[in-house]
Amino acid sequence: MALFGSGLLLPISQSVRAVLLLASYLLAGFPVLRAAWLNIRRGRVFDENFLMTVATLGAVAIREIPEAAAVMLFYRTGEYLQDLAVDRSRRSISALVAIRPDAARVARNGTVTQIPVEQVVPGDELIVQPGERIPVDGTVLSGLTSLDTAALTGESAPRDAGVGDKVLAGFINLSGLLRIRAEKPAVESAASRILHLVEHAAARKAPTEEFITKFARYYTPAVVAVAAVLAVIPPLVVPGAAFSDWLYRALVFLVISCPCALVVSIPLGFFAGIGAASRAGVLVKGGNYLQALHEVDTVVFDKTGTLTSGSFTVEKVQSVAGVEPDYVLQMAAWAESMSNHPIARSIAEAYRGEFDCAAVEDFQDLTGLGVSARIQGQQVVCGSIRLMEHLGVQGEFFQNHSQAVHVAVDGRYVGAVFLTDTPKLDARVALDRLRVLGAKQTIILTGDSASAAAHTGQALGISDVRSELLPGDKLVELEKILAARGRKGRVAYVGDGINDAPVLARADVGIAMGGLGQDAAIEAADVVIMTDEPSKVADAVAIARRTNLIVWQNILLAVGVKFLVLALGALGLTTLWGAVFADVGVTLLAVLNSIRTARLPAVPYPTNRVPTANTIAN
Repeated sequence: MALFGSGLLLPISQSVRAVLLLASYLLAGFPVLRAAWLNIRRGRVFDENFLMTVATLGAVAIREIPEAAAVMLFYRTGEYLQDLAVDRSRRSISALVAIRPDAARVARNGTVTQIPVEQVVPGDELIVQPGERIPVDGTVLSGLTSLDTAALTGESAPRDAGVGDKVLAGFINLSGLLRIRAEKPAVESAASRILHLVEHAAARKAPTEEFITKFARYYTPAVVAVAAVLAVIPPLVVPGAAFSDWLYRALVFLVISCPCALVVSIPLGFFAGIGAASRAGVLVKGGNYLQALHEVDTVVFDKTGTLTSGSFTVEKVQSVAGVEPDYVLQMAAWAESMSNHPIARSIAEAYRGEFDCAAVEDFQDLTGLGVSARIQGQQVVCGSIRLMEHLGVQGEFFQNHSQAVHVAVDGRYVGAVFLTDTPKLDARVALDRLRVLGAKQTIILTGDSASAAAHTGQALGISDVRSELLPGDKLVELEKILAARGRKGRVAYVGDGINDAPVLARADVGIAMGGLGQDAAIEAADVVIMTDEPSKVADAVAIARRTNLIVWQNILLAVGVKFLVLALGALGLTTLWGAVFADVGVTLLAVLNSIRTARLPAVPYPTNRVPTANTIAN
């Protein structure tokens, strides 16, 4: 730049001026000239480097050295600013690398040593002090603490953890000393899988990106041919036309024709959108899925664990005549106290009396049906109506819309405990936001009973509820939904990522809710929500809509200005200076516009809803 300024402004001879300007041209343009030569040798002739090389060497040939140097300087300045923009959008993604610790404290043979995290093997006992990051996925053996999970899940509130709890690499231990048993090597940790996903996301191009790549492949040779015609034909057929004038117009035409704004800003837009999504706690596996999210107009949800919390609460207890409800709850709580099932824990927590564990004998967990145990000499059975019928229990069973655990004592039906799986705090707001964003249909597919599914659908305002479905049945129902969609519409399926893996894989966009650390979620889904918040689905759609809007703004800007200035250049109404300003200027405007994608959008809220603490702060 200093050489260029000196060559233009200093009072020096023409020969010295030419040397200074040529030096600035070669210094600025060497990477472009070298790239063009290497690409020609590889058979890839027509790219932006080739266009810049031909245009500037032509300008040098007709002794327009200041303009040739200016073209290269402004082009390289534009490239530098583009690189800054890419780095800025990359930072939100590359910051994830910091969540992986480099070392771990391992207790082996009675001593604690610090080793590289790559050397940790499953089964190792790790020591994690307050303030340190957990090095690999594992289970807490001893200690009680609060964990900062924001790096992986985006949750601002600390999460309590104690003996038996699963913890993930990258969580920060905030308070107590923890002893953890390593469950996976570092390369298989949740943090490593997230990084692998994000690093490879850019490789999956959106259809718009693929179109631009193909467009540039045909566009570049076409404009070179037009420039050649522009330089040769008019001087031969137009009386008085000077070859130098038309060659100059052809060079201007070539500079203007560089498709830099398209080939740089569009991939950058999708890359920035993926970065924005990752900061919002949403991992998108590629630009193609980001574009597909933009086109989603039907969202299909699993129920338990997706729209509902999966933690049950006792709604009421009903008993037969002559039996107190408290007795029914007591027998159910004592029998269920030996089980780790979420429903069993909920019943045990609802019982306010004292537990006599010694009174519970011969406990049996009847998988999928219920439990049985001998309590104070009485045979107590708790479970589904199907279990009662299988055991020949007599009585008129209570029915309810909720999940019911029926209780029998010594073969006699005594009552039932009714539970509800409550919707997540932001589930209703999330569904309303999706409708505001253009979702025409929201559907529930669940394996739960018709009454329980209908109750959830009514609570959340979803009328299309399909219940009592096995995983294969869900796939059949999804096929029906896909067949009924509009020509341009897309269907997204939101599930827990384990038992819904076939449906996640079949949907246009598979979204795993709370899939962090779950192998099936990461493998089957196209988008992984790192928390259990349904509102993140709306955030993902909003980011996709914003990204695609900005990408198309760039396309229209670049193509519109490009064709306007191309026409002016062909008519001789603009100079090489104007051409370079038009090319670099449009590119910079497109890049700056793409950077806006990296900011989280203000996701619209329905006017009759108040955002909850679980939703994104925009």
